[in-house]
Amino acid sequence: MLAVSTAARLASKGARRAVVVAGQRHAAVQVVRRTSVRGIQSIAQTDRDTITRLLYSIGTKREVERYLRIFSSSSHPSQPAKFAVIKVGGAVLDELDELALSLSFLYRVGLYPVVLHGAGPQLNSIMEQEGVVPDYIDGIRVTDAKTLQIARRVFLEENLKLVAALEALGTRARPITSGVFSAAYLDKDKYGLVGKITKVDKRPIEASIRAGALPILTSLAESTDGQILNVNADIAAGELAKELEPMKIVFLNDKGGLFHGVTGEKLSVINLDEEYDSLMKEPWVKYGTKLKLREFKELLDHLPRSSSVAVISASSLQKELFTDSGAGTLIRRGYKLFKHNSIDSIGADRFRQVIHDRDPGVIAGFESVTEHPYTIYGDEPLDVVAVVSHPEGEVPVMTKLLPSRSGMLNNVLDNVFNAIKKDHRKLFWTAQVDDENRGWHFEHADGSFSRAGKSLFWYGIQDVAEVERIVKDFEAKGRIERSYLPVGPSAPPHRAAAASSAAPSGTRVYSTLARRAFRTPGSSRGYATSATPTTTEPKRLGLIGARGFTGQALTTLLSNHPYLNLSHVSSRQLAGRPLEGYTKDTITYSNLSAEDVETMEKEDEVDAWVMALPNGVCKPFVDAIDRGATEKGEGKSSVVIDLGADYRFEKGWTYGLPELYGRDALRTTKRISNPGCYATSSQLLIAPLVEHIKPGALPTVFGISGYSGAGTVMEVDASGNPVTKPKVMPESLGWGVKPYSLTGHIHEREAGHHLSSLVGGEGSLKIAFIPSVAPWFSGIISTVSIPLKEKMTAKDVIQLFEEKYKGEKLIRIQKDIVQLRDVENKHGWSVGGFQMSVEGDRVVIVGGLDNLLKGAATQCLQNLNLALGYEEYAGIPID
Repeated sequence: MLAVSTAARLASKGARRAVVVAGQRHAAVQVVRRTSVRGIQSIAQTDRDTITRLLYSIGTKREVERYLRIFSSSSHPSQPAKFAVIKVGGAVLDELDELALSLSFLYRVGLYPVVLHGAGPQLNSIMEQEGVVPDYIDGIRVTDAKTLQIARRVFLEENLKLVAALEALGTRARPITSGVFSAAYLDKDKYGLVGKITKVDKRPIEASIRAGALPILTSLAESTDGQILNVNADIAAGELAKELEPMKIVFLNDKGGLFHGVTGEKLSVINLDEEYDSLMKEPWVKYGTKLKLREFKELLDHLPRSSSVAVISASSLQKELFTDSGAGTLIRRGYKLFKHNSIDSIGADRFRQVIHDRDPGVIAGFESVTEHPYTIYGDEPLDVVAVVSHPEGEVPVMTKLLPSRSGMLNNVLDNVFNAIKKDHRKLFWTAQVDDENRGWHFEHADGSFSRAGKSLFWYGIQDVAEVERIVKDFEAKGRIERSYLPVGPSAPPHRAAAASSAAPSGTRVYSTLARRAFRTPGSSRGYATSATPTTTEPKRLGLIGARGFTGQALTTLLSNHPYLNLSHVSSRQLAGRPLEGYTKDTITYSNLSAEDVETMEKEDEVDAWVMALPNGVCKPFVDAIDRGATEKGEGKSSVVIDLGADYRFEKGWTYGLPELYGRDALRTTKRISNPGCYATSSQLLIAPLVEHIKPGALPTVFGISGYSGAGTVMEVDASGNPVTKPKVMPESLGWGVKPYSLTGHIHEREAGHHLSSLVGGEGSLKIAFIPSVAPWFSGIISTVSIPLKEKMTAKDVIQLFEEKYKGEKLIRIQKDIVQLRDVENKHGWSVGGFQMSVEGDRVVIVGGLDNLLKGAATQCLQNLNLALGYEEYAGIPID
């Protein structure tokens, strides 16, 4: 929001320079008297260009320009109020400066929202001061003459405050406190002077916009005999929207969206046609939430499908409007998606028309489009149609992807693609290098390669050798029409990202992680509600090595997971004893051998395995799972996560640190190596600065961990029962700090190895790491000293961290030095205490996490959720 606020303030210096009417610039009267029309237009265009460029800081240029084009086209001189109705809650009016900046920003890019505000909190405050007790029936404010008198005064005062704040920023605004809403009594005997809107006169609103001023409305209405009536502001906004039929209906509140009642997650998207019935049956959807959803559905049922509702805070309004990811909750009708195994299910004529309209190369017949067996994916109006060929036992190929312009602009393409990804963990497809949607393909692929005017894309495969083998098979069987071999050398993720943003005619080299390392989570809104998991299907987990501290922490987390259930826990020393700390079911420890695990995998008894074993012990169990999976068929293996260090450097395994190396690979992999606790904190500390480290210098991390990080031993208590005890006790440390493994610690090599993927060129990154153990139970404090290649300020460094970890729910950036209390028993990672050397060429930063949680169990659950298709934070308390 910094860039947005700055833009509005910069723009305010040009007060009265120019105004925009229905998308066209016109000079204000005062300015016309002082300068030429050409000069005015030049200044106004400069203002708009400057602010548009600043918008690029919150989204890609493609996103911003697309939404500006859509919104600008909605305003026509004959109907200038088609852009948006923005309802401002009374609580938002208390943040008047932020609200005015956000509205002024829209004005400066030529957009004219219709603004309607309430004033509930302010009205209650004044009534309390004047000794009037508010009275509600069925949630409706009973309005007598005294209450209405106060309400009119408060509404007028708040309206004029907002208008004055906008005018101070150089944004013309017009107060409209009457003449728009006509109403009848809702129930005079029951509610008093409360109205039900019967008519909306849009002429005063359109006149305001044609005059170059934002219309600022209150929710007061008038009866046919001239009586002022009070109307709920949400209802007034809805009636106003039904009359104007705008593209956006925005409800500004102080919470910034709607939230899932169980996980606490903000709901990113709700598609009513697809989700309304199931949402209304959810046990957490009740009272106010249920009422709002019902009101939103009723409203959108009256509007064109191009209209949508957004619930958002004022400070994030620009991000909501101008980026695919948004910032609040987007509610739209949407269309239900389909998938069919034959063209006849769609209608051959309809399908043929889509092919000929969007792919002129297809002249006749369907053999050039489909390869049996195939599945056709799309939405009801066929704004997007995709054909996926999937012969038995072979990797699927998307032979056609045909979006209309509407399908591309309204994210239907992403919705259909997400449906394909649910069905196929691996996929290849091709596109012309001059495809106007070329950037979309790069954003959604794990890798690509271009040759002779065409690009090959794929996801779900990270190994170059496997890609070449599959492509060779495709060519032998004629499944792709152009030679792409050899695939070529791999490139670091950041270079792949740069390549993806090149001009359409550019050539892109192979990348195993195309644009994944630096993508913001949830960068494009999918079809399903983002806080509602991709799947809610219950799944089973087997835990091997459950007696240690990490196993216990994971068991506790799983007790609160809404969908993932423990089915087997294995510990040689605790076999036959009941599992403690797991509340969903009664489970007894078993002692599973590798042969047992192979049989269970073959018979599909679990969906995922977690190996919580000492280093060097895991391989026999993984090999057993591989053997069992082979008998089930390709792609049907269970997910395996190793909490130890055995596979952190292994090709074919995905390294599970989502905040740094992306989510998409984790969503498609079956083998995940969980990062080490020290290594997690070290990488998160260094990653934002990898491009600023002095060449040849070693970032040095001093880490100090609670004694739980040293592991456990099994002892027998006085009753002869086995009990888990820490391997290192505080008294053995003399209640002090003990350094150990002063050089060559495995987490030193691990952190450097994976951070190297973020370094430019072909170089690698090494770090120095010094661990110590302390007399507290859990929690790691890591202090890094990084020599810099150029002078920087603490503010510069903090900004890099904020940009890198923007939107990450398990990362907290603070001003003060991170201490144990900031991380112990917390599920995220905290960073703070940014301090520079006097010369500005070295920075020292402190970060920390709980080694049993974000350093192990919580991170494991993140990775499990992604790999199994759940919402990433399901079952994880957000601190």
